[in-house]
Order: sequence, then C-alpha cells, then structure tokens
Amino acid sequence: MADLTLILLAAGSSSRFELDVKKQWIRINHAPLWQEVADRCSDTKHFSKIIITSSKDDISFMKHYANYTFVEGGNTRQASLKNALLHVQSKYVLVSDIARSCISEDFLQRIIAKIGSSDCIVPYLNVTDTIVYEDKTIDRDKVKRIQTPQLSLTKALKDALNTKEEFTDESSAIVANGGSREFIKGEENALKLTHLKDLKDLACLSKPSSDILSGTGFDVHAFGDDKEMYLGGVKIEADYGFIAHSDGDVAIHALIDALLGAGGMGDIGMMFPDNDDAYKGIDSKELLSRVVTKIYHFGFSIVNIDLTIAAQKPRIGKYKLQMRETLSKLLHVDSARVNIKATTTEKLGFIGRGEGVGVIANANLKYYDWTK
Repeated sequence: MADLTLILLAAGSSSRFELDVKKQWIRINHAPLWQEVADRCSDTKHFSKIIITSSKDDISFMKHYANYTFVEGGNTRQASLKNALLHVQSKYVLVSDIARSCISEDFLQRIIAKIGSSDCIVPYLNVTDTIVYEDKTIDRDKVKRIQTPQLSLTKALKDALNTKEEFTDESSAIVANGGSREFIKGEENALKLTHLKDLKDLACLSKPSSDILSGTGFDVHAFGDDKEMYLGGVKIEADYGFIAHSDGDVAIHALIDALLGAGGMGDIGMMFPDNDDAYKGIDSKELLSRVVTKIYHFGFSIVNIDLTIAAQKPRIGKYKLQMRETLSKLLHVDSARVNIKATTTEKLGFIGRGEGVGVIANANLKYYDWTK
C-alpha cells in the first residue's frame, strides 16, 4: 500500500441533477452512491485513508453508513478540498469526485503507477469534434478533456491552494503555483454524473433494492389551556391545546418519528431539540416539511403512512378527511396513501381521563428508482 490518501468530494448540492434526490444519495442496491464509490475504492487496498467531504446537512447521516473520515465541505469544490486536506498526513493524495462513479481498477493502477514522477498526474481524453474558440477554429489535437481522479504530491497541492483564486481541478492550481504535471491517457467509461440523463451511460451502477423500509412513531402530549389545538396539521375547535415546545401537534410528531425511523435517520428530538429556542412555538407542519425534504434528498420515496389517534376528547371524526388532504400535500403523495384512524381508550388511563392525546404512526418508504 502506497503512502496515499483518497479524497472523495461529495459536498455538492446536485443543483443540475433535475431531481429532488441528491445524486450522491441515489441507491445502488441499498448503498448510497457515495458509499458505493468509496467501498469500491477501499476494496482495491491502494489507500491508507479515505476522506469524504459532505454538506453540513448530510454529514451526520453519512456517518450512519460507514467508518470513513467525513469532513464538512465548503461552498465550492476548492473550499471542500482544502477542508479535506487538513486531515491528510500522507505524502501523496488522490482526489476524485463521487460523480465520477465508474472508475475501473485498471484506471486507478495506471494513475498510481506514476506516483512520484510529477507534482500532479492528470488523466485526459482527446477531443474528436471540431473546436471553435472566440470564433476561431483551433487545433483539436492540442485540446485535452481533463478527468479525475488526479494524483498529487500533498505538499504541492496544499501550497497551490493557499490562494483566493479558484481552480476547477488540482493540476491547474499546481501549475499556476509553479509545479509540474504529467498527463496520462484517461478512460472513456469514467464518465461524470452531472445530469439525470447521464445515468443511462453508467453501466457499473446496479439498480436500487426494491425492499420496503418501515418505521414506527409514538408520541403523547398533555392538554394545556393557553394554546390553540392543532392535530394532523389541522386546527381543531377546542378551548385547550397541547403543552409542548412547538405547537404540540402530536400526530405530526409521531409521523416525523415514523418517517425518520423508516429511513434510519434518528428521531425528532435529534433533529429538532426541544431545548432549542429556534423551534419554540413552531408550526409542526414546517418541521414535517423539512423532514420530507431530507427524506427525498437522501434517496427515499414515501409509499404510505398510517396514523392511529387515541383520544377521549376532542372528537376528530369530522377532521379526518382534512387531515388526510393536509398531510398528503406535505408528504407529496396521493391522499389515498395517507390513512387516519381514531379511537378512544374506553376512558382508561390519562387519555381516557381526557388529559391528553396519544398517536401511533407507521410509515413505509422505498428507494427512489432512478432506473425508470
């Protein structure tokens, strides 16, 4: 094994991917794309350490999946790379993008075989089309399509990035700083995933698992006299509300826990701590909307949800249809996939005494099927 660290850049927003799913979170069987790429590189045994950059919103969830070194990225590719380099002690570093998903072992070996021969080893592809620059046709044999991964002397790369100038790849920064680079022939199949249509050309990626992922949520809240009552996203006619840090919508809180449980994403208290003033009195529909955005960003689709509301009071029969319609809009699913049930506890316990409400929620997710 060489004295070599791998940095995989996965902190981008996927703004050009044209889906609610972030491209780094599309599923390959069960694994998100970033993990599939990292595991494949890890299996080659070339690297003493693998570092993955991530957005602030994604990093805690990434840590649930694998034991790599995760580093919070910056607002640009270069800022993310500089953050990652702070954790590199090896003499050499190989930098690639998660979007460069289908890198073969032969390609890696050809790059690594050049270790030490230049400050930066850069794979490239020839250009076969006519090239016109500023209305002038130029010699296409002098044009190179630059690829990643790129292998750099760590010190040379760190020194080169000690600037405010932005570079689109490592070799450009190193050359601008007076360093050397060597070109090697790249790989046609090492395509970069940028747009949704690019997926059809990435033959190395297998389709997502068709498994259904289930989660359960449970919550209770006691009644209080100083608040309006909201349940299932709907205002209920009552002269009391719920004692809670937020608006106390116990149905939405249970639903959030069910969704997070199905996705393996923790619980509502982890995401929205009840000692954080940012959530004091907040509309629970806003909390659910944020969770649903994360659910879709992380590569899931919502199949259906089922709520059981246990309440001696208030009577909620006349609100159930409105709850279904409200929640279906927040979940981005048909209202037929949102089921609301109401029951009493036959006057037993604190619910039966009319002191509060309890809700059990079930949610089913599946992986977004990008093959379709």
